[in-house]
Amino acid sequence: MRKLAVITGGTKGIGRALVFLFARNDFDVVVCARNSDDLAALKDEVEDALDVDIYTKATDVSKKEEIDALIQFIKAKGRKVDVLINNAGVFIPGQVHSEEEGMLEKMIDTNLYSAYRLTRGLIDGMVKSKSGHIFNMCSTASFMPYVNGGSYCISKYALLGMSKVLREEMKEHNVRVTSVMPGATYTASWEGADIPEERFMKAEDVAEAIWQAYVLSKRTVLEELVLRPQLGDL
Repeated sequence: MRKLAVITGGTKGIGRALVFLFARNDFDVVVCARNSDDLAALKDEVEDALDVDIYTKATDVSKKEEIDALIQFIKAKGRKVDVLINNAGVFIPGQVHSEEEGMLEKMIDTNLYSAYRLTRGLIDGMVKSKSGHIFNMCSTASFMPYVNGGSYCISKYALLGMSKVLREEMKEHNVRVTSVMPGATYTASWEGADIPEERFMKAEDVAEAIWQAYVLSKRTVLEELVLRPQLGDL
């Protein structure tokens, strides 16, 4: 039986690149995103090209009840999750002292609580089998604050903290945990920016780095993966 990966926010950018990469390496993939039409198009595109199964569920990861429904959807497959990639996230620029009310809650719900809840819902199978790999999509903003990062930086700092403590907890269970911290990557969130595309990293490069971390010997874990554009941060 093929292995199973779960990838949140999988219809665009890094998430989409990850879906194709894991599928090309003979993984079945559970993918969630908010837009059901985008999910259907992705499913058709991957399954038309590759002999794998893509399972999709429209999910707003910022809502606990929808994460709970996603967990039940995955468990109903009756299969162990081999790889969980908590990729979904949102970036809204602003400053702590002046950003719109509710921005912290929105980004904490999306960037932190979604990963926390989904991990808790799926990790038991990894613990029981003493195998599995969890990737949390943090950011260079997880350790490098910047003006106009506001609540985004707060949420990503918290996600890195969660990832670090989860790594410690999972050592004895042989479950690997990797914090992924990409810098500026050319995705939909940068559309319309007056910056040449060549100045950004490619989403496919970030996906490939994650894959290379996964295929390391089970005796080794890449705890933190930092990637930046060759010319540095924007």
